[in-house]
Amino acid sequence: MKKLLSIVLILGLVLGLAACTPADGGTTAATTAAAAEATTTAAETTAAAGEKIKIGYACPNINNTFQTYLVDAAKAYAEKNNVELIVVDGQQDVIMQQDQVKALIEQGVQALMVTPADTSAMEPVTAAAKEAGIPLVYFNTNPYSDGNMPEGTYYVGSQEVTAGELQMGYAGEKLGGKGNVAILMGGLTYEASFERSQGVKNIIESKYPDIKVLAEETAEWQREKAVSVVENWITAYGDDLDAIFANNDEMALGAINALQAAGISDVMVFGIDATPDGVKAIEDGTLTATVFQDAKGQSEGAMDFAIKAIKKEAITESVNWIPYVLVTKDNVAQYK
Repeated sequence: MKKLLSIVLILGLVLGLAACTPADGGTTAATTAAAAEATTTAAETTAAAGEKIKIGYACPNINNTFQTYLVDAAKAYAEKNNVELIVVDGQQDVIMQQDQVKALIEQGVQALMVTPADTSAMEPVTAAAKEAGIPLVYFNTNPYSDGNMPEGTYYVGSQEVTAGELQMGYAGEKLGGKGNVAILMGGLTYEASFERSQGVKNIIESKYPDIKVLAEETAEWQREKAVSVVENWITAYGDDLDAIFANNDEMALGAINALQAAGISDVMVFGIDATPDGVKAIEDGTLTATVFQDAKGQSEGAMDFAIKAIKKEAITESVNWIPYVLVTKDNVAQYK
């Protein structure tokens, strides 16, 4: 009788264990939630204990001049705030960036900072962060410009259309309200390329109907490629071209090189970023104006979001806009 009772008890135990196991061998929703909660709790404990916070930073292309400024600013802020910052370079390859984000999560980062290599391909990154239960901060380039920011996701950057509007607002007066212009666009996977270019066209459409856009072409943020594009414009439009609007200073400087090589000095050139080379070109009189984009403000804002989210501190707004400022000969000394 005792033997029979033992067998019954063993069978009951086996059946009970089987009932607790998912049919597909996977993890139950409750287990997944518990794991995410454990990750969050570990992050909070680390922060509370004064230990280093670990943040992963996915840069799209560290060879891009402005991205270098963002990385340097983030590293400096991390050092001052007891943060271990792991930076990876996606080399402008969206698949590589997605894989790097997954690798950062496997390394145990407590939050992610990402500047997208392609704003249209960030859903896998957002999903990976959500599955890991860690905060995600996009910055400098916004994959959710439609305003539909997922919960637990944040953005720090500047309103890109404003940069183009500042360029054209100043240029319209310098041109006397009429003339022919061309636009050097950045990489076509970047929201900024389209928004900055649209900003130029917004002001033309609303204030300067006698200004015509002759050409709009990408030089992929690069000085050398801008030289080639502008050389073609010089051949195509000759004396008809009055101004060139570049989505960044690097391309603006390439435009200046091409114009100087052709012996042209009466075409105005406008940039964005207020890089050291751009600022010097304004001082030299070769660049008409640029727009200051605050790399330090963007990186520190992104780091601040990440740290606060890890520590479960209050975040009242999920978006932090860093303002642009027009830089001309009149105020260039402030940006040296």
